[in-house]
Amino acid sequence: MGVELARRRTDCDVLILGGGVNGTGLARDLGLRGIRACLVERNDLAFGASGNSSGMIHGGPRYLTSHPSVTRASCEDSGFVQRIAPHMIFRIPFLFPVYGAGVRARVRFEAADAFFALYDEFQPLKRGKPHARLSPEEARRLVPGLNTERMLGALTFDEWGINGARLCAANALDALEHGATVKVHTTCEEVLVEEGRALGARVRDLLTGETWTVSARVVVNATGAWGPITAALAGLPGRVKLRPGKGVHLVLDRAITDVAVAAQAIDGRQIFLEPWGDTALIGTTDDDCYADLDDLPVTADEVRYLLEGVESVLPRVRDAKIIGTTVGARPTLYAYGRNEDDLSREHELLDHAADGVKGLYSMVGGKLASYRMFAEEAADQVARDLEVTRPCSTHTAPLPGGDRPLDVPALAARYGLSFAAVRRLYARHGSRAEALLGEATARGRRSVCPSDPVLACEVRYVIQREGARTLQDVSRRTGLAQGPCGGVDCALAAAVVAGGELGWTGARVRDEAAGLLRARRRSRLPALGALGARGEPTVDAALRALGR
Repeated sequence: MGVELARRRTDCDVLILGGGVNGTGLARDLGLRGIRACLVERNDLAFGASGNSSGMIHGGPRYLTSHPSVTRASCEDSGFVQRIAPHMIFRIPFLFPVYGAGVRARVRFEAADAFFALYDEFQPLKRGKPHARLSPEEARRLVPGLNTERMLGALTFDEWGINGARLCAANALDALEHGATVKVHTTCEEVLVEEGRALGARVRDLLTGETWTVSARVVVNATGAWGPITAALAGLPGRVKLRPGKGVHLVLDRAITDVAVAAQAIDGRQIFLEPWGDTALIGTTDDDCYADLDDLPVTADEVRYLLEGVESVLPRVRDAKIIGTTVGARPTLYAYGRNEDDLSREHELLDHAADGVKGLYSMVGGKLASYRMFAEEAADQVARDLEVTRPCSTHTAPLPGGDRPLDVPALAARYGLSFAAVRRLYARHGSRAEALLGEATARGRRSVCPSDPVLACEVRYVIQREGARTLQDVSRRTGLAQGPCGGVDCALAAAVVAGGELGWTGARVRDEAAGLLRARRRSRLPALGALGARGEPTVDAALRALGR
């Protein structure tokens, strides 16, 4: 590092562009090493793929036959994440039914059995249970209503689930508590490059219009599927190549089963239904994405594709109501001529010194399940550039709230709250839920939604501590309006609480409530059947009452 660079005054050591799991994970890692980071996010934390994924910290079985070292690393990292965020993690047992008749089907079943037997060798790394082989009758007892016609048998395997939005929020919070700056709804307009070196960026607050310059010794592009666009802002068009894959999930109003069920879509792709708290997810599509990344659509065709695939193994899925959809673009590594399913989910750290810009890196590819190790690799490189020798500790240092368990029933009884309200609060904030409740007034501990227990004090907390600036930010961090009510019962009440913290006018309160109602409606519209359509007049009435 040159003397001139070392003497240059900067606002931070590292400017991170992007608030997904890679960006927030890197900010946390750098903070724990004593490196000053500033994170800038155009939308909100977990706005993209990180907050709209299948939400699994899995062991990478897809790499087992081709890159077993990747499977080992993924399983090991899953174990680390479980240790640092035990309150966020929940087990997801999977059932993998095999259908068909004749020799080929039997060979396919035996091959799958052998595959999962090999995967068993890595299960201790992530506290997974070994696979089991079930008869059709045993499978149906495990999953009532399972289609066992022409079923040869089924296999079980074990994975872990996590809330991607909460994972991003926790990493960002820990980064903040270790000296970082985090700015959401702030876009990078230009990466500043002088004499072949990145020196920071010119940014703009999208809510206030304010612009300013952030100077830094290193700039990291962690904008996921937006990565090529961000690289172009540094004068490097075409130097980051991705092939974004659009992934859609359906959200059901009930869990349907206690275990996840794998299914095969009409084109032979593997899809699944997984229990997700009191709801269930059906996912996922994987199609090349050419749409506006800030405003990805979900189509009725995509909904039917997923629903039809799961219905083939679990017909009673049609009894459930679809209460929403999620959509994100995976930052998949570029390859030409391959099917989307065959694209690599691995990650790469690009050093743009090779492109003539020193001090600029791009984190490309990757997935939620391997975010921590990717962040460690990037932080190791940045630390070498900055001559910092403190090692990584993100695999041992608990995330905020992950330091100790809470007695949820006792805490609920202490404050006269429902078990469900405190359980959800603990799953989002871990041990900090105790102080959150203890510091709130009795009025603050009331629920802002009669159908989904999000508490007023949590709305205030995510604004005060986690940087939420809009009601949709609050929803992303708390699950507000993501239940069956779709915001009808809670949008205005929560907006009033948020407005009190953020100084909103009455008109702004109504605009925020209406904006959340419309966002939730948009997520439902492609999936509205006769059952779902019955509730839409209630949303119209709520919007009219708001004058919006």
